[in-house]
Amino acid sequence: MARVRLTVDGLTEAAGVLADQVGFENVTVAALARHFGVKDASLYAHLRNAADLRTRIALLAVDEFAGRVAAAVAGRAGRDALVAFADAYRTFALERPGLYAATQARIDPAITSTPPSYLRTIEMTYGMLRAYGLTEPDLTDAVRLLRSTFHGFCTLEANGGFAAERDVPASWERTVEALHVLLEHWPRAGTAAGTSAPTGAAPPHRVT
Repeated sequence: MARVRLTVDGLTEAAGVLADQVGFENVTVAALARHFGVKDASLYAHLRNAADLRTRIALLAVDEFAGRVAAAVAGRAGRDALVAFADAYRTFALERPGLYAATQARIDPAITSTPPSYLRTIEMTYGMLRAYGLTEPDLTDAVRLLRSTFHGFCTLEANGGFAAERDVPASWERTVEALHVLLEHWPRAGTAAGTSAPTGAAPPHRVT
């Protein structure tokens, strides 16, 4: 990898690439210093500690992910938006495995406030699902379903977990299509339990 200037942004971008190569959990200040062929102390002029480095990688990851999803779903709704969102998610997870792992890391509020790109991703997800006529608590339930399905599928694919001869991209397309059908026929909260769901609720700014 070509050397970059030892700046906070340059180090963060390099750490993101390193995470893709060796895994997010293996990126440390020492590993990054070895990558540049310098002493650890050279990086501490720009980074406070390992937690600071990991937080910066996570922020970079969330920002890139949000940008990809926003570009994919722009001007789309319903099934088209779902397919675009899903494909952007899978592409990011497979192309940038280290950064994808970083998006799953919890950002310590004591270190930094919730990044705008994270809130943007939440808003886009909830907005996409509102097009299916969902309101709370169904919105949050649907977000959790999509997140767990996408994460599980992409993690298994990346780890070589699909051994059957069936074409994996074909299975992905069928999975997304099945989610679309389910969202169109979502079992509303209260239909089985006898309670009614609140309407017009705003998406909560929290991990779902």
